[in-house]
Amino acid sequence: MPGAERQQSACLDDLTTGALAGTPYTDMADQAGLASRATRNPSGVPGVQIDGYFPDDSRLNTTHGWAHDSQFVVRLPDHWNGGLVVTGSPGSRRQYSTDALISDQVLARGFAYAATDKGNTGPDFFTDGKEPGDAVAEWNRRVTELTRAAKKVVRQRYGRAPEHTYMTGISNGGYLTRWQLENRPELYDGGVDWEGVLWTTRGPNLLTSLPVTVARTQGLATDEDLIAAGFAPGSRFLWPYHEKAYWGLTQKLFRAEFDPSYDPACPGSTAGGTVEQIFAPCASDAVYDYASRPASVHRAVAKVALTGRIGKPLITLHGDLDTLLPVTTDSDVYARMIDGRGRGGLHRYYTVQDGTHTDGLYDAYPDRLRPILPCYRSAFDALTRWVEEGTAPPADRTIARPASGDVVNSCALEG
Repeated sequence: MPGAERQQSACLDDLTTGALAGTPYTDMADQAGLASRATRNPSGVPGVQIDGYFPDDSRLNTTHGWAHDSQFVVRLPDHWNGGLVVTGSPGSRRQYSTDALISDQVLARGFAYAATDKGNTGPDFFTDGKEPGDAVAEWNRRVTELTRAAKKVVRQRYGRAPEHTYMTGISNGGYLTRWQLENRPELYDGGVDWEGVLWTTRGPNLLTSLPVTVARTQGLATDEDLIAAGFAPGSRFLWPYHEKAYWGLTQKLFRAEFDPSYDPACPGSTAGGTVEQIFAPCASDAVYDYASRPASVHRAVAKVALTGRIGKPLITLHGDLDTLLPVTTDSDVYARMIDGRGRGGLHRYYTVQDGTHTDGLYDAYPDRLRPILPCYRSAFDALTRWVEEGTAPPADRTIARPASGDVVNSCALEG
């Protein structure tokens, strides 16, 4: 693996998650909650796995006992189709987090696969970097680094470079996909963005959409305020869960990343903190007003901001019940940004009816939600046909939830 400071490789009878569960070659805990328990994944893909890390001075990722960031995993199937798929972890998770969501399926189709932890992980990711915004900016740099190295290792393994390279990811991984296709399009042939986070310098971004949720937890905002801010009325049943698991945590971590002077005492390091303390919101974030913050904060966000100027084909999926990234303040906006840059011909946008941010919630609400994963897999297949065969995907549309059938494992993009 070119550029790696440390690496180890293994020939494995099966590179897929079911076979690797309980071994050092995946991490089931880091995948928790991302997929429905009823999801069917392929298996039986022999090949080589490479684990390692690139040079880095942060130590947040303890996987393999290395206590070293910029960890990666590369999987090279014995039966290769000539392609490479690259991703970065969602949230503040690590390099194995999308094994069941992405790795298993693309390996079964013959693609080589590479994933990175993005260079910093966990609830203290914002402590990395010298200046505000540096930690998130590193995410983009690490994906670029991994892509270039993975292309070279593919050439070593198979004797030729990949014919097609695809970037993809969910949540923060979707953001990474958007950024790479805007800023490093020469490295890729296309991408699939699954509910990517939107960062724009003036907003909308997480620091403009989430404060109202914290205000609600503090009794300073009403349900109607959340709806006015873009949260779907039909997602009310999901709000108690997000109040405990997502809203306050996400707001305070990203506010600490881009605006650490706002409340230096919160969140602070989570070392030694309880789970409740880590997830608890900062009370000060209830009245956070991004628009009025100093220009230095906006410059920090500008380091990672998106423009919509994609250079390769991109398919975006977003659930209309996403209760962390409301579709109206995220992918609806990003689609308009792409159109505004004159790149609409390179983009397809599918809103998934009753989809939410993580498919694991479907198991708790099978009568109200549908998983997005099967639609993502259909979208990835559509992207490869678009790139490799010139067959354009269906036009932008809302993918309605079917009244019957296996919604966990099937999804048609066509109407």
